[in-house]
Amino acid sequence: MNSNAASVKSRAILLDGMPQPHTFTPAERRVIKTYRTPLDVQRWLNRLPYNAEPHGATQRSFREVVRLHTAHCMEGALAAAVILEQHGYPPRVMSLESIDQLDHVIYVYQRNGLWGSIARSRDPGLHGRKPVFRTARALALSYVDPYVDFTGGVKAYGVVDLRELMGRYDWRLSPRNLWKVEQALIDLPHRPIKSSKARIERLRAKYRAFVERHGKKPLFYRGRERWTPLPKGAW
Repeated sequence: MNSNAASVKSRAILLDGMPQPHTFTPAERRVIKTYRTPLDVQRWLNRLPYNAEPHGATQRSFREVVRLHTAHCMEGALAAAVILEQHGYPPRVMSLESIDQLDHVIYVYQRNGLWGSIARSRDPGLHGRKPVFRTARALALSYVDPYVDFTGGVKAYGVVDLRELMGRYDWRLSPRNLWKVEQALIDLPHRPIKSSKARIERLRAKYRAFVERHGKKPLFYRGRERWTPLPKGAW
């Protein structure tokens, strides 16, 4: 089936909500069948090469992530949402808004009332979290310190179910770039996170000194026992 035919078929199915199993390609069904839990999906994303967008910016759907075998943060979050939706989890994401406009998007879920996340990033501290946080805000706060680099810093967060945010728009299987999802997440109301300016400046100085001395990104953050496993060999 060519990409145009697949797009038409997927849009027709999505008018009724979640895609049915026959909507997926054999490769997509294998991924969905194999990776059934949040930890499974995090490990799958960890094994994918990070999409550094060598040929220009992209915002790819699950279909394109599986086809091209690469993902960046929003692509990873959307792929996780599609996979786990098939296993009964709501397709819910969190947008972390940064002071340098380099925002981060992660998939979030609840287990026994506690919040966890799945994420892909070029920064070690911005990957997934175990489901140990009592609130979505507490989960968001766990990203504040690791977000601080030369320019970044979390200033707000927002959580949304993609079914409510995007309606009938095909964010799951479209062969096209999902710029509409990116803009919708930018426009999403975010709740502010206030941090001491002096504390952020200390963290930034510590980050800069570590990178200058060691030539790599740090892993010196508190609370690492709440992180999910990082990609092997990345740091």
